[in-house]
Amino acid sequence: MQNAIDHLNHWITKVPEEFSRMSELEISQRPLPHKWSKKEILGHLCDSAINNLERFIKIQYEEQPFVLSPYNQDQWVALQDYQDISVEEIINLWCSLNKKIIKVISIIPTEKLEYLCDIGDNRLKTFEWLIQDYLEHMEHHLKNQVFK
Repeated sequence: MQNAIDHLNHWITKVPEEFSRMSELEISQRPLPHKWSKKEILGHLCDSAINNLERFIKIQYEEQPFVLSPYNQDQWVALQDYQDISVEEIINLWCSLNKKIIKVISIIPTEKLEYLCDIGDNRLKTFEWLIQDYLEHMEHHLKNQVFK
């Protein structure tokens, strides 16, 4: 878990720094009408953090295997209207959510990391895998779409 915590802490520092170097146009412009802007991608990462924070808590006490409920990512981004919110507000939300995730994962008893999660289609993964997947999803968006 320490590796995941270290990576999350790295991004909590790097994301605000990198966004501060971008213009409002660069942050808000959609590459295509149906594609998210950098602000909306960060908003999507907030939504991912919200959903995964809840999962990281529930997995520890609900019946196994814990069945992950999917969420409609496009609807979450649209209905939260990230495009028309200041980037500072989105950054603050994202940082706060990830600090809370760090707190939660830092105190997970080691034996619980082996708890099983049904990620869909009856595919079972460990809780530890899910935490790593959260981090990889976040880094994919940041490295390939936001800070490329």
